Amino acid sequence: MTLTELLPSLGCEAADHLEPGVWPRSTRLGPGGELLFAGAPVSHLAARFGTPAYLLDEDEVRQNARAYRKALPDAEVAYASKALCTRAVLRWVAEEGLSLDTCSAGEIAVARSVGFPAERILLHGNAKTPEDLKAALSYGVRRIVVDSLDEIEQLGALATGAQQVLIRVTPDVAAGTHAAITTGTEGQKFGFSLREGVRDNLGRAVSAVLAQPGLRLAGLHCHIGSQVSRVDFYELAARKMIGVLVALRESHGITLRELDLGGGHAVRYLPGDPGFDIDGYVRRLRVALAYECTSHGFPLPKLTIEPGRAIVGPAGITVYRVCAVKRGSRTFVAVDGGMSDNARPALYGAAYTARLIGRRSRAARRPMTVVGRHCESGDVLADGLSLPDDVHPGDLLAVPCTGAYHHSLASNYNLVGRPPVVGVSRGTATLLVRRETEEDLLKRDLG
Repeated sequence: MTLTELLPSLGCEAADHLEPGVWPRSTRLGPGGELLFAGAPVSHLAARFGTPAYLLDEDEVRQNARAYRKALPDAEVAYASKALCTRAVLRWVAEEGLSLDTCSAGEIAVARSVGFPAERILLHGNAKTPEDLKAALSYGVRRIVVDSLDEIEQLGALATGAQQVLIRVTPDVAAGTHAAITTGTEGQKFGFSLREGVRDNLGRAVSAVLAQPGLRLAGLHCHIGSQVSRVDFYELAARKMIGVLVALRESHGITLRELDLGGGHAVRYLPGDPGFDIDGYVRRLRVALAYECTSHGFPLPKLTIEPGRAIVGPAGITVYRVCAVKRGSRTFVAVDGGMSDNARPALYGAAYTARLIGRRSRAARRPMTVVGRHCESGDVLADGLSLPDDVHPGDLLAVPCTGAYHHSLASNYNLVGRPPVVGVSRGTATLLVRRETEEDLLKRDLG
């Protein structure tokens, strides 16, 4: 059962048109080609807030958070804030009972500004700065995931109490994703390797933590990658991690009680994309953990998972306005945004769909390439997209599944201001993050 299929049991109506699982569940096709999003006409939102604009369905974010908590009532669900870190989003997930996975002093600052409970926050990162560590310690962040011997030494020097830490382990599980978002294999920058066994690389990390009077080793952490659709990869990682916990008990005489298996659960960007079977994930994890722990006489650890994209990604759309159409051997539809508001296609070839909204067209549909406004040939948002042949400047295009890693990765390339984030709930729109202006850009330029 996917997350989308689980939601009707929580009283949520599944989408009955467009592409289910690709467009947010609240989207509807209205009269005259209008697209309704969370009860609001998207063309009206575009007129009010301008384009490009990120639109986020608050109710769907909350529903996704509840679905995870329902599926895993005995586990800790920590929202991975790197997917989308705004004050409103952190308030929503806090109110839904989720914990929080942060990666920087900046993300901690946002959490602190809304009073997110420090005891429900983790800090990650392969190269945490002293400012990151100090921010976590000053706010009382309960767990810090350490990633190197240098970091253990630095954190130990700063910590004055019994700061809980998890050690990040590289489980050597290839999750079948793009190399740029694979994090659980040998030869990349995250975690302590198991290639030499627990007495070598990881063993030194454990000994280093235990030698620091200001640190308390609570457990282990791993993360195998992002946009992972196959649950058997998570099962394999879980089995390996229990084996590591057992080996550490034998080699160091410690029984660690916490296990964080990370996140990275896939969402659908295109029709036909595999979704994430949350029901199968939960079932296989429970069986694997119970079997491995029973076989080795090891107590079942407290489990933490870290979904981010799966919480906010499917709840968002981006709306653009067409600036120009060039017809020739290929038809290019140029919009007023691009790689500065969606870096994913340029970073790792991510594919998207889009549709014309705001008017109805009876024109024949032809394959077109939607491109951005930036001075790069690689500024392509969607290739081979079927659009009406009469698409023209002034038209609106909407792109689904843009709630995660769009605002977070946005830049000022070509000194283009970043778009606003607009929360929508039951027809009411609220500006969550305002559009960046030229004045904003000039304020930082002190020359």
